[in-house]
Amino acid sequence: MSKTPTGSTTSDGTPAVVPPGEEELSAAGSQLSTAPAETAVPGSFGGNRAPGPTGWLTWTGREILGWARWFWRQLTSMRVALLLLFLLSLGAVPGSLIPQDGTDAMKVEAFKQAHRTLGPIYDELGLFHVYSSVWFSAVYILLFISLIGCIVPRTWQFVGQLRGRPPGAPKRLTRLPAYATWRTAAPPEEVHEAALKVLKQRRFRAHLAGDAVAGEKGYLREAGNLVFHLALIVMLIAFAWGQLYKTEGNKLVVEGDGFTNTLTQYDDFKSGNLFNDDDLVPFSFNLKEFTGTYQRTGPQKGTPRVYKADITYSVGAHGKDRKATISPNHPLAVDDARVYLVSHGYAPTVTVRDGKGDVVYRQAVPLLPVDGNVTSQGAIKVLDGYKNAKGESEQLGFPAFFVPTFAGAGKGTMFSQFPALDFPVLALTGFHGDLGVDSGLPQNVYQLDTKSPKLKQFKDAKGDIVAARLLPGETMTLPDGAGSITFEKDIKEWAGFQIVQQPGTGWALTGAIAAIAGLAGSLFIQRRRVWVRAVEGADGVTVVEMAGLGRSESAKLPEELGDLAALVHDKAPAQTDADPDREPDADTPVPAEGAEKE
Repeated sequence: MSKTPTGSTTSDGTPAVVPPGEEELSAAGSQLSTAPAETAVPGSFGGNRAPGPTGWLTWTGREILGWARWFWRQLTSMRVALLLLFLLSLGAVPGSLIPQDGTDAMKVEAFKQAHRTLGPIYDELGLFHVYSSVWFSAVYILLFISLIGCIVPRTWQFVGQLRGRPPGAPKRLTRLPAYATWRTAAPPEEVHEAALKVLKQRRFRAHLAGDAVAGEKGYLREAGNLVFHLALIVMLIAFAWGQLYKTEGNKLVVEGDGFTNTLTQYDDFKSGNLFNDDDLVPFSFNLKEFTGTYQRTGPQKGTPRVYKADITYSVGAHGKDRKATISPNHPLAVDDARVYLVSHGYAPTVTVRDGKGDVVYRQAVPLLPVDGNVTSQGAIKVLDGYKNAKGESEQLGFPAFFVPTFAGAGKGTMFSQFPALDFPVLALTGFHGDLGVDSGLPQNVYQLDTKSPKLKQFKDAKGDIVAARLLPGETMTLPDGAGSITFEKDIKEWAGFQIVQQPGTGWALTGAIAAIAGLAGSLFIQRRRVWVRAVEGADGVTVVEMAGLGRSESAKLPEELGDLAALVHDKAPAQTDADPDREPDADTPVPAEGAEKE
């Protein structure tokens, strides 16, 4: 019979008939033709692409849908979810090791200055703002989608299992890992009734299925899995919510001064992308006193023992004043806002007089610590009200270096020896001219631009720089009748507070606790099934068989089956009549495999 090769046609479009034996020759000859031919293109998900636009559209749609399904299955698999969770944890590592813009912008700038090569690379990779970077957000969102895609079908499956009943008993219970059997004079119906009662007393879901009672226990194992995944979703949502609406700012407050929770009151402030000014919790507080005591002897010398700030605060515009104490481990909580005590230092009080003796400046000036013993430095700036000996308005600037415990003259060091006010000394030198605060450019209040050409340093008649180390109550006189500066005996302390407002922390904590509880349930709860079959034998004696099957191998299953068998045996005891045709011990229950023997 003639055969028609694929793609071979006559001039009128009918299939060409090729004589037997010439199929291979025809196929070989077709390879010599350079004319384009439409061939069927195999697809990745079954079916070939048919010729023509319709075939192409159908094939393309099938391919897109197939790849989309494949990607969704991969994304919602446990393997990919664990991989994304690992990547999220791995991505958080640079956020802990590398300084972040949102936490300390000054450290970021210092890192960039110290690492000219790595700095730009880290900046391009988003390592200075890890938690808001594109790659971290992508992993975060994919993990969120993966968890949802994993938990939704499992939830429906679990609901179906709760509504269903345990399956019937297998035909051969002897093949199960835990098994027991005996013969009893009780009828099968009585054995089934006793088995149902025993299983339900042990909190098994049980029912009669055919000639056996089927029971199942441990459904909370899957519930634990679902709770764990739901808790992870809650934690992710709470974390995202907190990052989008969070606020974080710092404020340095000197004893006797206060703070109101408005944007203009912060020394520095940063917030989430969806933050609004109206979201700030309305409250205010005043720092009454800072108390700090320190270990004076031993290897922990200088370690704080008492470190607290006593304040009065009020909530709202007309709230009543309340007293509170803030310490490092006990922040002040006002609604969603938390006020943390994060730093401490000293604010020496100084008085500046002009050449006529008039007071032009009197203020407690906070200085920033540079070491653990509160060696501090800063700048005293007199911006208004001062006139020199010629009657010309000028600005004064005094770089200041303060030590609460001076080592003593001739000791060769100006660094503090202890953080408490044992021997306070203030070292000063002065400049006059234009401090540049009116130029419109931002300026650090704790630093003085001594290299500015508009500033001149005070010098005496010999051309030496005017500088002094002052004890409390002492005065440094400025040359040429320019006035004086006095280090007053009133030395105040200041406290640095961090005000954080991050909604969703309660949900995050709830999610964390629920995740731990769910994980514990999924690890320690064992799901298992038990069947009790009772049938009447050929001799009229009921044969009882009990078997158990666990979802995972456990040494407790045979032990539990042995306990259940003993309870059922008490209500349907083994037949005591001796039967010469049976083995001597056949009338006693066979213990479950692996059960402990007394």
